[in-house]
Amino acid sequence: MTTKLSNLFYAFLNIAASTQKLGINLIRVAILIIFVWIGGLKFYNYEAEGIVPFVANSPFMSFFYTKSAPEYKEYKLKEGEFNEAKHQWHVENNTYGFSHGLGILIMAIGILTFLGIFSPKIGLVGAGLAIIMTVGTLSFLVTTPEVWVPDLGSGEHGFPLLSGAGRLVIKDTAIIAGAIVVLSDCAQRILKQKK
Repeated sequence: MTTKLSNLFYAFLNIAASTQKLGINLIRVAILIIFVWIGGLKFYNYEAEGIVPFVANSPFMSFFYTKSAPEYKEYKLKEGEFNEAKHQWHVENNTYGFSHGLGILIMAIGILTFLGIFSPKIGLVGAGLAIIMTVGTLSFLVTTPEVWVPDLGSGEHGFPLLSGAGRLVIKDTAIIAGAIVVLSDCAQRILKQKK
């Protein structure tokens, strides 16, 4: 019985070992789906309004907005909510214009990364941009107060207690890991082509 189990285990290992290329391509597909979907959502007002705390507090991105960081707190909207005065503030802040541009960039990165299946040079560019973008997203853990549970009296607040926004951001650690795997694969394929 032990020999049969051992043989089955090694058969499984052989199959698992042969799926590396498939796994790398599935990472590309996952990045495509995530980036195109989220990038597309940037064209909806609720999503554009939802990223304001991240962008407004970022020293690398706040210049895209016309209003100063603390001011946005008075103009927050719940997802799906509409208020004409708050909407107008977002128009004046360039909330929607920035979000549209960001959406195009995010979708382009997803597509370039996916195209690495066919062209390692294009994929290298996409994966490199995905890494840069996710580093930027992860920087929100340092720059955005809303990523931590606020002190509202429960005694449970601050680091390491992530809010909903923080839990969303921390997931980018998986995306950056996948993008590094894809980047490495593209680099290896380019080097093989050169030989």
